[in-house]
Amino acid sequence: MARISFSCLFPGSWHCSLPSVTQFSRQRVVLLNILIVVFILIVVILANLQLWNSREVNVRQFRRHLDEIVDLEATDTKDTQLNYGIVIDCGSSGSRVFVYFWPPHNGNPHDLLDIKQMRDRNSKPVVKKIKPGISAMALTPEKASDYMNPLLSFAASYIPKAKHKETPLYILCTAGMRVLPESQQNAILQDLVKNVPQQFDFLFSEAHAEVISGKQEGVYAWISINFVLGRFDHVIEEEDNVVSVTVGTQEESIIRKRTVGIIDMGGGSLQIAYEVPKTMRFPSAENEEAAKAMLAEFNLGCDLQHTEHVYRVYVTTFMGFGGNFARQRYEDTVFNSTVTQNRLHKQQLGLNPSTPYLDPCLPVGLTDKIHRQDLDLHIAGKGDWDSCKQLVDPLLLQSNDSQAYLNGVYQPAIDFLNSEFYGFSELYYSTEDVLRIGGLYNSRKFAKAAKDYCSMPWKTLTERFNNHLYSSHADKHRLKYQCFKSAWVYKVVHDGFHFPLDYPNLKTAQLVYEKEVQWTLGAMLYKTRFLPLRDIRQENSRPAHVTWFRISFVYNHYLFFVCILVVLLSIILYILRLRRIHRRQAWDSALDLMLLEEGVLVDRN
Repeated sequence: MARISFSCLFPGSWHCSLPSVTQFSRQRVVLLNILIVVFILIVVILANLQLWNSREVNVRQFRRHLDEIVDLEATDTKDTQLNYGIVIDCGSSGSRVFVYFWPPHNGNPHDLLDIKQMRDRNSKPVVKKIKPGISAMALTPEKASDYMNPLLSFAASYIPKAKHKETPLYILCTAGMRVLPESQQNAILQDLVKNVPQQFDFLFSEAHAEVISGKQEGVYAWISINFVLGRFDHVIEEEDNVVSVTVGTQEESIIRKRTVGIIDMGGGSLQIAYEVPKTMRFPSAENEEAAKAMLAEFNLGCDLQHTEHVYRVYVTTFMGFGGNFARQRYEDTVFNSTVTQNRLHKQQLGLNPSTPYLDPCLPVGLTDKIHRQDLDLHIAGKGDWDSCKQLVDPLLLQSNDSQAYLNGVYQPAIDFLNSEFYGFSELYYSTEDVLRIGGLYNSRKFAKAAKDYCSMPWKTLTERFNNHLYSSHADKHRLKYQCFKSAWVYKVVHDGFHFPLDYPNLKTAQLVYEKEVQWTLGAMLYKTRFLPLRDIRQENSRPAHVTWFRISFVYNHYLFFVCILVVLLSIILYILRLRRIHRRQAWDSALDLMLLEEGVLVDRN
């Protein structure tokens, strides 16, 4: 049999040869080449898919940063496709109007409306505040609509006139109205429902004016921060923290982004809100009953049949636990205990400036007085932060059980290993205004900075203030009570809510993506959650060939696998055919040999 040899102008030892090539071996070579080509094609396609996915992630990140920049630009009111909405926050000290806008919904029932705060030509948020609060109209409810007129006129001047009739208006009242008798609340709301539509063409009805509870306000605030952070976007990216959530009555698990919790400490109240799992277990039946009043389960999606946007949030408001009210309660305690001790021991502590009560929660050298019951108690700063923490501890009003709940209110356990929290208002002011360490919270760093501040003489602190070494938001009131408020924040976070000292995922903030996050955004998002149904119906009513094109485009990976299957099937059929031909040739050769031996070979051609 012949051999094939290759000789080259190389050393003799490099001579190589191949065995003889038969027809069957050539077929094997062809088949091997085909398999190699198919393998290379599969590798190339998979590599391109991986590269495409990475490019998509980069594109989504770029678009996210671009959206953050666009959000800060002036709103294009000439765009006729934009929709608008108004929310008026009627608080205790005043009322503020917020104007929002959003483009048409994209038609995907899994996505929420892309609601953003409207900005004027100077790129400033369209917001206006008036004083006092609407609760001042309690005795003259017929003037409530006149009180609201400046805010509504302000909003109307920014929204295109042609859009007024389709612009929803929500007037939501909070703490100031809650303390009024129900009859006075109803009288104010009825005047608004009756007279506002006579002056403005906004979409406004009786259901759009209400006094919301602290629980509702907390839920709206929770929705706002998570919406701004993109935690309701269920497109999972590589860098996202995801969580498996059990929703619905059928214990269905879905994978989505992990939401963040919030702690908001104002001057008068304290609020916490965070998502809890559907399968959460309670220590006792009493705890379960107590938690039911503080749990809110809601669906942000436009289709109630889908559970991708079902959330279960624990939210509680602690009245009197804000920074200013806590200081008042602290002063009440100091006054009462000092007066009692003076009577028992016949002392004059604090009754005159020469013998003041030494307050560890005030800076060294600062003098002040507490006025109660027509009596002045003179106090002087001692500047001892550790002692201050011990004195504010009873103000937490914790229960006596092993959990020591803040104010005795049951709190579901927080998964500190897989959670993230944002702290607003006093949590931010106490860390940033004078300590200048706002942002990612570190308990040890915060404790050291607060302790150093408290021990500084009041004269030094005022000199630093006059030299503008503190935040522009800091004032003399902040300097005076920073020592107390830092101790109060520390005790609330770690002893009240049981955050570990090494908890790494608490951020204090005033702005998120350079935007002030208000609960009104969450209210607008929740109130308008069914509006996308209109755009979805329009999307579904388009011609059928458009739908089929979209389906084929979205699911073209099925076509890829079908092509691979056809190629593999063709290879198998080719192999079978080669085997059949080889067997036929072998049978013919054997028959010819047998005939030759018998001498009866004839020409069969």
